[in-house]
Amino acid sequence: MKFFRLYSLIMLLMANGLFVSSAVAEEGGPVGGKANDKFVGLTNSKPYIYVIHDGKSIKIQRVQNPNYQLVGYLSKTSRPCPPHCLKPMFPNPGVDVYGEVELFDFMENALRDQGGLLIDARTPSWHKKGTIPGSVNIPFTQMIKGPESPETKALLKRFGAEERGEVGFFTSLLEKWGIVDTTYKTEKWDFTHAKELVLYCNGASCGQSVRGVRGLLAAGYPSDKIKYYRGGMRMWEFWGLTTIIPGEEY
Repeated sequence: MKFFRLYSLIMLLMANGLFVSSAVAEEGGPVGGKANDKFVGLTNSKPYIYVIHDGKSIKIQRVQNPNYQLVGYLSKTSRPCPPHCLKPMFPNPGVDVYGEVELFDFMENALRDQGGLLIDARTPSWHKKGTIPGSVNIPFTQMIKGPESPETKALLKRFGAEERGEVGFFTSLLEKWGIVDTTYKTEKWDFTHAKELVLYCNGASCGQSVRGVRGLLAAGYPSDKIKYYRGGMRMWEFWGLTTIIPGEEY
């Protein structure tokens, strides 16, 4: 009789969804079940996103193979230091650091609206091994030539900055008094309409994008218009995110 009552109680709880088998994991999947029973998205609200790369629409998503593992150079945890020493979280005061979620948002907004640029700051030999969709390869070596170099000036113009030329006496006076907004203006450049930049390289032990960031800052580029994706290609590939091999069909 007691057994019958216990059995009836269990059946009642199950019918009302109040009894959960211990074989169900917290994430909602069966313990020991296949990882690909459920689609692996980017975030809770983003299963995938699209970006334009070389004029083509590319879908960015995570690898769905549950056995995927990072291999090759980027999977190695120990490299000679120097030069492969861990870099600070912030490359310079005022420069924000991005993780993957922030980068997704940037891709769907500033990059899509052409108000931003995602820069692979690695040298071409690294870039050709694989890059993030939507990015352009501008090696850091082009950003550290000095504020007065023709290469730096060409880059600043490419990013949307405008040379100011000779500033008139009255304009200078109004700027000095704070009547005219000079937030994004230097003596030689107007960065008001300059793009928001996100630089990356191979990860926290790679100094290429950090040097690129500092080169742009030295040229007067506003720190709040520069972002640093610290995880770089190492974390991008670790999470199994879509990667483009330059020169190959995709």
